Amino acid sequence: MFELGPSARQELARHTGLSPATVATLVTEFLSEGVLRVATVENNTGGRPQERLTIDPERGRIVGVDVAETYVDATVYDLALGALGHGEVALDEQENDPAYVVDGIVRAIEAAVEAGGIERERIIGVGVSMPGHVHPDAGVSVFAPNWDWHDVRIEELLEKSLPAPVYVDNPLKAVVLSEMWFGVGRVVDSMAVVNLGTGVGAGIALDGALIRGTTNNAGEWGHTLLELDGRRCRCGRRGCVEAYLGAPGLRTTLAEIDPDHPTLRQSRQRDFVEAVADGLATGDPALTVLALRTSRYLAAALGDLVNLLNIPSVAFTGWTSEALAEWLLPAVRDELRHHVLPGSLAGLTVEPSRVPGNAVALGMAAFTLQQFLTRLGLASPVGTRPR
Repeated sequence: MFELGPSARQELARHTGLSPATVATLVTEFLSEGVLRVATVENNTGGRPQERLTIDPERGRIVGVDVAETYVDATVYDLALGALGHGEVALDEQENDPAYVVDGIVRAIEAAVEAGGIERERIIGVGVSMPGHVHPDAGVSVFAPNWDWHDVRIEELLEKSLPAPVYVDNPLKAVVLSEMWFGVGRVVDSMAVVNLGTGVGAGIALDGALIRGTTNNAGEWGHTLLELDGRRCRCGRRGCVEAYLGAPGLRTTLAEIDPDHPTLRQSRQRDFVEAVADGLATGDPALTVLALRTSRYLAAALGDLVNLLNIPSVAFTGWTSEALAEWLLPAVRDELRHHVLPGSLAGLTVEPSRVPGNAVALGMAAFTLQQFLTRLGLASPVGTRPR
């Protein structure tokens, strides 16, 4: 219904491929749980009145949280995933204690709840995206390299401070789910969603299904090889994509171009990237070289991804993408023809994500909605396109 809007039972059967009898049974269950409601009743000439059904947004509230190394961004949604309130808290890049991060998450959620005028008891679930390798079933941050976390039971820590069940996952899985539900996934079944920030990665969907891998670690494109024996990456290897395209990698590239450039005086990553964007807007020569060199790195790394998966669409998200897409993506599109095989290049689209708001928070809210429906016995498989 996220795609169709208010729908008759016959329309739902055609859209899902389910039999009319199965749809009728499911609709009855959803109505009884208050997840669906009758939006309108149409009186058709010569036939029975036809009910159009829609998700009842008032059934509860869901919080989606995007946790990165430099910030926590929280949004409260209604059950139809309409945004109601937003809160953001900055994190110190040098502070990695789990209690400090948990406090930031709680404060961001409290700010979002207050901004939306939400009653805490109406919150039915909280979805929290954590950077690095996350095990959702166990609620564990297995490894977060920038914080040097190992096997942190983040879900357990959060549930002590939050008023509802908590679901944790990785941002790459969240961004691709939001793209499947609300972005380019409405017109294609296979895609990569490239996230550029402190680190980089790619959420992947093939044939309408989110790809997780054996241990939920699929999509670590940032830790594939761009240059043999190249820059040291925070994962311990050399030459990783992330060492060139993550925010610290951009800083290293600029230092190679102009070691005395004033933008290098910006100590915080987001301030640095915003200063790069400001300088590009004014035609700064060194920053123009930085953008061109970074575009070449990005096109080469993206070419490997496209050649491997033969996907028709790449969407860019993340705070670095948002700041620099205007300068990076046109050059990337021009450069891709040197890196993508002709059979995969035809029809390939490379665009900024069109998902509204914070794609990670929205994806985590979608996961949490699916978890809520599972508790009611109503869920479809997690990581598929919506029905």
